[in-house]
Amino acid sequence: MNQSVRPAEVAPDAETPGTLNAIPRQSPPGESRDPDARTRAGLSERGAPARAPGLAPWSAGRTRTDERTPSDAGRTPPGTGCSPPGTGHAPSRAACGSGAVEGLRARARAAGFRPWRLLPTPIGTPFTFGYALVLAATSLLAAYADPDLVSALLHGSSTDVAHLAHSPVLVLVASALWIAGGITSPYAIGFLLVLTALERRIGGLRTAGVFLLGHVVATLATEVPVGLSVLAGHLPDTSLHRLDYGISFGVAASVGALAGLLTPWLRWIVLAGFGWMLVDDLIAFTDPMTNWGHLMALLIGVATWPLLRRRRRPRTPSA
Repeated sequence: MNQSVRPAEVAPDAETPGTLNAIPRQSPPGESRDPDARTRAGLSERGAPARAPGLAPWSAGRTRTDERTPSDAGRTPPGTGCSPPGTGHAPSRAACGSGAVEGLRARARAAGFRPWRLLPTPIGTPFTFGYALVLAATSLLAAYADPDLVSALLHGSSTDVAHLAHSPVLVLVASALWIAGGITSPYAIGFLLVLTALERRIGGLRTAGVFLLGHVVATLATEVPVGLSVLAGHLPDTSLHRLDYGISFGVAASVGALAGLLTPWLRWIVLAGFGWMLVDDLIAFTDPMTNWGHLMALLIGVATWPLLRRRRRPRTPSA
């Protein structure tokens, strides 16, 4: 029985490789039609870089740096001095401790922390440095000069009502050239630390402005009521003449301003600690006018927060 052999039907959508609608494809100029030549050139059939079998696909132009080879699994992470868990190596306590110390030192160097930056320098904090030299000179003068001369200078620099009424600018400036209690007083130490930190954050001009604002406003706020009370007859005339000088009002205002530039937890620690010290002095009632002036100066510094935060200068690691 004869059977006719029919050729296999080709699906209408099927296409012979290398043809397009039964018409042989034309290779672009310069491209070889030999597939083996393309493979030898490092290209796949679609023109992408050929890869060896068994390797994971890689995106062109992309590198992977988060992969660790099996040989790296037991290595000690740099800067720790300890073996990672699960590697079978018992960590050395001394090695771990030294690694932690080195890590802290590296972070401190990266943050630009240097202990000597707590004190003023002529380049980094010129205002605080120059002002500190003046205060040191007047403190030495008060300690070793003739007592009568020192007394005359201090009374001439006093910001009492009588002097404020005749030469307010002169006595407001002169009273800030002396340290009540000498160079070893708490306000002298606070001056160095607080104004140095403030000037490194906002610059010398703004630091001088904060200090002067607290010094002037707190002085007037405590002396003007005294003058009005004398005029009203509530205080004797002797209240117009009293010894009032020093840098404490300016330092208190600088503390309040600096607190606004610190981290939140440190800010409230500074305000609570310094505020409690001022309240304790007020409760002692040894010099109520000056103690009220300290509290007002602290609030003046706090009131400068919005302005200082907008105009804060970037911190420089040098000087």
